Amino acid sequence: MMLQGRYAIVTGASQGLGAAIAEEYVAEGASVLLCARGQQALRAVQEKLLPLARASQQVLIQVADTANEAQVEALARQALAAFPHVDILVNNAGVYGPIGPLQDVDWREWVDAIHINLFGVVYPCRVMIPHFQQRNYGKIVNLSGGGATNPLPRISAYAASKAAVVRFTETLALELREHHVDVNAVAPGALATRLTDQLLEAGPERVGTAFHARMAKIKAEGGTPLQLGASLCAYLGSAESDGITGKLISAQWDPWRNLQQHRDDLDTTDIYTLRRIVPKDRGKDWGDV
Repeated sequence: MMLQGRYAIVTGASQGLGAAIAEEYVAEGASVLLCARGQQALRAVQEKLLPLARASQQVLIQVADTANEAQVEALARQALAAFPHVDILVNNAGVYGPIGPLQDVDWREWVDAIHINLFGVVYPCRVMIPHFQQRNYGKIVNLSGGGATNPLPRISAYAASKAAVVRFTETLALELREHHVDVNAVAPGALATRLTDQLLEAGPERVGTAFHARMAKIKAEGGTPLQLGASLCAYLGSAESDGITGKLISAQWDPWRNLQQHRDDLDTTDIYTLRRIVPKDRGKDWGDV
């Protein structure tokens, strides 16, 4: 059990990938404090996980909106009161936000999506950083998505916020490197979750014909297994991944199970990071001044 004796906070844990991460963490030996905005759904996840926990493990829940500073501070206080310390923070909570061309969507919904997806990652990090620094150790795992590496027309708030999460991850990793706090982002793959259902329900007129067809195919085929992203999050919360930091790692496409073997390469290059592509990167002989 790679997380035995570790204590974790997992946000957005009431359904979908968050619930899968919570289950993987408990299966791997961690005690967890799970948060989301809906108490009933959280309670259902807790009841499912309690039989999997060993005597030394705790499975706790707290309703919290991670975009609300006061609620995030209360969440941190509960974690530090219930656990001897916190080793891992998993920031999974997120929404797609409004769907449609930017000029047509509700502006407040667009701003709210940025608030939830970006500030809902930044606030928990900000609150937990002093604790990690005091311990001179910690793990922060931020969930990203396709919006971070590909344009997503008609889902602009989601795309912009997820790209921001990755750059924030890279920046925070450098700030916390001397304190041995690893900060990484995870691309879990194309998941068949409630968010996929939301896009399908919006219809091809709002999300675009090609993207709607792609979502329909993902739904029909089942998408990337939730377990894959959950297992990567467990790896990044474990001692095995110590020293791997500031990276965006794909659960589906990257050889993350043996990533520790390439720690030196990761530490000295920009592999698995967001970078600007210049002409010579694509074999072109123009663009140099």
